[in-house]
Amino acid sequence: MEVKKINFLKSYSSILLLLGGIILGSILGLFYGKDVLVIKPLGDIFLNLLFTAIIPLIFFTIASSIANLERTEKLGKLFIIMIAVFLATILISAIVMILAVYLFPIHQNIILSKVPIENIQSGSIGDQIAQLLTVNDFFELLSRKSMLALIIFSFLIGFASLQSREKGSAFRSFLDSGNEVMKQLLNMIMKLAPIGLGAYFAYQVGVFGPQLFGVYAKPLGVYYGACIFYFFVFFSLYAIVAGGKRAFIVFWSNNITPALTAVGTCSSIATIPANLEAAEKMNIPKHVRNLVIPLGAPLHKDGSSMSSILKITVLFAMFGKDFTSPSTILLALGITVIVSIVEGGIPNGGYIGEVLAITVYGLPMEQALPVAMILGTLVDPIATLLNVNGDLICSMMISRFSEKTKW
Repeated sequence: MEVKKINFLKSYSSILLLLGGIILGSILGLFYGKDVLVIKPLGDIFLNLLFTAIIPLIFFTIASSIANLERTEKLGKLFIIMIAVFLATILISAIVMILAVYLFPIHQNIILSKVPIENIQSGSIGDQIAQLLTVNDFFELLSRKSMLALIIFSFLIGFASLQSREKGSAFRSFLDSGNEVMKQLLNMIMKLAPIGLGAYFAYQVGVFGPQLFGVYAKPLGVYYGACIFYFFVFFSLYAIVAGGKRAFIVFWSNNITPALTAVGTCSSIATIPANLEAAEKMNIPKHVRNLVIPLGAPLHKDGSSMSSILKITVLFAMFGKDFTSPSTILLALGITVIVSIVEGGIPNGGYIGEVLAITVYGLPMEQALPVAMILGTLVDPIATLLNVNGDLICSMMISRFSEKTKW
């Protein structure tokens, strides 16, 4: 009995500490409200350390994973399966949200609140695509704002190392060594997670909590209800597809730390370390987890897909437009796929998706954008939860389809 107790504490000590910090932070937020801003810097320090380490982590994990693949055919097969799984789950989540807003229609006046608007860069579609996929100087790759460009560059470095064969062996060893060093660094940073996440939860509950009961209550209720349903029902189905009952147990036993980190930081990028650690515990092959999870953080977002549908629905209700026509729904599905790709993985990271939807549907930007931005902020915690755990469950399915992994 004593041995079991010791093993339980050893296995779940990090989760218990995280929960303790989050519960304490939430209590502080409820009691002290906006006064908890005084401890927000503790959360900022933790998150800044994570963001600082994330750039080299992504480079080394992707580059070393690709560099160590045995055959280029294996890489091509893995990418095809990954894209198919990502697209399928994004579209399924969007359809679930469409059904939710049909079952619980949103018909109400939205109060237009004035909030700060980010500067959206203008330019042709070609220029925007070029800026999204590449940068014009090497140092710009070292910013999380250029995450997609960094991922593409890391992929190219890994592929070049793979093609170099024996002559590139020393560089491949460097990539492997760098990957291991970054993992150890992130383990050290994650020791601060109970304090950092506790401070962030205090901030979220203290500052944003009261807004949940205002005029946005019904849209938020529909969204949170649909997300909770999708989280438990569809992620369980995905786990069963990935490997039956055993995979179901493995997923729900190892997704707790990534889930808590996602809700606390509202950042898919900041949760990459927790996801990689969980994927390792789940025995997902190294080359699969080191490729799928860093790529999934900025490119695959079930929660953002669902929030995109919600925002479009609310804006249509606000301006008295009909959301039931097939062409409108198909266009909304297309927008959700684009939004999932172009939106960043940082907290409230850019409003390109909102601007895209508003522009495509011809809605007045000055009135529509503030509403979409407020909704985006209020749904961010659970949207990030789905984004992050979606990457984890997708890595299980991709591992099953590409490697025949069994749990």
